[in-house]
Amino acid sequence: MQKETIKIFAITGSTRRNSSNYKILKYISENIKTEFKIEIFEDLAGFPHFNPDLDNDDAPKEVKEFRDKISEADGVLICTPEYVFSIPGSLKNALEWCVSTIIFSDKKTGLITASASGEMGHEQLTLIMKTLEAKFEDETRLLIQGIRGKINEEGEIVIEETEVALQDFICNFEKQFIEV
Repeated sequence: MQKETIKIFAITGSTRRNSSNYKILKYISENIKTEFKIEIFEDLAGFPHFNPDLDNDDAPKEVKEFRDKISEADGVLICTPEYVFSIPGSLKNALEWCVSTIIFSDKKTGLITASASGEMGHEQLTLIMKTLEAKFEDETRLLIQGIRGKINEEGEIVIEETEVALQDFICNFEKQFIEV
């Protein structure tokens, strides 16, 4: 009997090409069990600014597609840097387009903040996702400080403690969906 595919929609909070956050999501997609299919979304730069007047049926096409991807996914992964002690404005903007919906309600979610420091951004991401009613535990949240020295240009994790932390995160994320 073939196992059913578990669809994960992964959002990188960085708009930088080949960012550390993208590399982490790529690493996860390559190291997660084969039952999982991860689609990495990295188009936040072109996302329209949140406008409550356009929030429902009049939402821009990009917003509708983004919401549909979240709705259709079995789970969501977010990996973001911290900018000025918060999450990047582009990520916050995209999440604001989801506030009036229930697409994150009880959605199994993994949250990673990978930045120089990241503590404040991680707290804010956690608060925003609680507000959106996403489902996550401490074990499916990860703060990686000093990320630039922990991952190389090829996306290889070069610090053993970071690789162990990511492997633990992956295992805990998988447990939400399947018995391991």
